Amino acid sequence: MNKLLCFVLATAASAAFAASPTNDTVAYKAAINKSDADYKTAKAACDAQSGNAKDVCQEQAKVSRANAESTAALQFKNDKKSVEKAQINVADANYDLAKAQCATRTGADKDSCLSGAKQQHTAWVNDAKAGKKAADVAQTGIDCSSMTGSDKASCEARSKTELTKDALADTAITTKVKTELLAEPALKSLDVHVETNNGTVMLSGFVPSQAEVDKAVDVARNVKGVNKVQSSLRIK
Repeated sequence: MNKLLCFVLATAASAAFAASPTNDTVAYKAAINKSDADYKTAKAACDAQSGNAKDVCQEQAKVSRANAESTAALQFKNDKKSVEKAQINVADANYDLAKAQCATRTGADKDSCLSGAKQQHTAWVNDAKAGKKAADVAQTGIDCSSMTGSDKASCEARSKTELTKDALADTAITTKVKTELLAEPALKSLDVHVETNNGTVMLSGFVPSQAEVDKAVDVARNVKGVNKVQSSLRIK
């Protein structure tokens, strides 16, 4: 049963959120494109099979894609929601695989197989959500986990408000950085993607020279509200 429910990506969700990945839109898109291509190849290879064996093969291909996408989110996205969603997708894909593997069983054995698959799925989804909550606490400094009733509801509302404020501030910083980059005459040919997370600006994309990489970082660093600049800019 454990083999049926085994997850290839075995890192705990809370540890994953603590990894502080660097945002790199170019690398992320490349990883996603590769995962899609690998999935199509793996799925096509399943056509040689039939019945339940084909179903299992196709679900295994989906698991591999979900794992690849989750790894890409962990490595190249600085977005708690994206990481949480990717990890839940891994849980969903493994659950579908487990159900396909349980399909050939009968009676109590099948019921037990499906029950175990459901329990494992629930546990991994909860882990992903717990990791997101831990990251939110680290960002806001507001921990509502030990509270109950109206106190907890009030605390969670305050936490949500702080997260919303941070998100709005980050959006404003992103807009300002983009404006300043476009206005900078030393940056002649920019293909730069800008994202901001909790005051940290992430730059990714392509520029013609190292001088323009340095200038883009300098421009972003001097925008009000920016705490840190992470650059994944590449020279084309």
